[in-house]
Amino acid sequence: MKATMLRPGLACRMDGKLYVITKFEHRTPGNLRAFIQIKIKDVLSGNQLEKRLGSGDEIDVVDLDRRPMEFLYADNTGLTFMDNETYDQMTLSEEFVGEQKYYLKPNTGVIMLVHDAKPVLIEMPSSVDLKVVDTPPGIKGATVTNQLKEATMETGLKTRVPAFIEIGETLKISTEDGSYMSRA
Repeated sequence: MKATMLRPGLACRMDGKLYVITKFEHRTPGNLRAFIQIKIKDVLSGNQLEKRLGSGDEIDVVDLDRRPMEFLYADNTGLTFMDNETYDQMTLSEEFVGEQKYYLKPNTGVIMLVHDAKPVLIEMPSSVDLKVVDTPPGIKGATVTNQLKEATMETGLKTRVPAFIEIGETLKISTEDGSYMSRA
C-alpha cells in the first residue's frame, strides 16, 4: 500500500516488526517535496516511534481483527473489557490503555484491534459524555469574552470549559484532544 493511503488504526510490518499507526500527517513544506509523518506503536514492546516516509513508499499492511467491546470497570488489576459477541472478559493494564482511561466510564463502547488473539490498540468513539464533578463558580458577565476555566470530569480528566458551565452538568468531550465540544 502506498504511504499516502495509510490511516490511524492500520497495522503495518516494518523492519520485521509489527506496528500500529497512531497518528498520520501529510506535510508539504515550502519548496521541498511532500512527505508523510507517522507515529507508530510497536505491538510487542509498546514503544512509540516517529517515522518519515516518502509519498511513493510502499508499506506492507497487516489485517487486524476489529472487535466491538464494552468497558466494564477499573480496579487495581487493570481495566476490564467485555467482547460484545462472545461475552469474554479481558483485563488490560493501565500502561496499555494510557491516557484513554480518562474517557472511559462503565458501559462505554470501544473497538479493540486484535492480532493473534492479543489486543493491540483501542479505538475510542470520537466523543464521550462526561459529568463535571469540580469547577470554580462562573463569573457574572463573563459571557462577553470567551473565558475558559478548569473543570474536573467524573473520570478524573481535567479540561478547559466556558465560564457558564456548572458542577453536575454533562458535557460532550472530544477523545482526540480532551477538549470541550458542547453540553450533552
